[in-house]
Amino acid sequence: MTTDTEISAESARPDAHDSFSVTIEFTGGLEMLFSNERKHSVTIPARLSDGGRPSISFLLKYLVENVMKDERRELFILEGNVRPGILVLINDADWELEGEEKYELQPGDNIVFVSTLHGG
Repeated sequence: MTTDTEISAESARPDAHDSFSVTIEFTGGLEMLFSNERKHSVTIPARLSDGGRPSISFLLKYLVENVMKDERRELFILEGNVRPGILVLINDADWELEGEEKYELQPGDNIVFVSTLHGG
């Protein structure tokens, strides 16, 4: 099941009406933090209030504030970035190859978060 989520108007420029969708997937147990849904379609503004394009950093904040239902934010984000032990893939490539949190999102991007942390 896919969840559609709209971004809040305060994050977009008042005169900006262009937006686009990206697909977000959570695996390895992370989906439990996001209403037990593995796949989400998120609509974000093409330009932010500062005139810049939305980045992975923006997306992380957006996901925590608007999509994540679980209160245990520290299981996903630590010190403003993805927690160690979570792999991030941007269109099937390691995010380290794409500039990590600085990567500017593009229409149709597929972002996958994979937890490598397991109990035992």
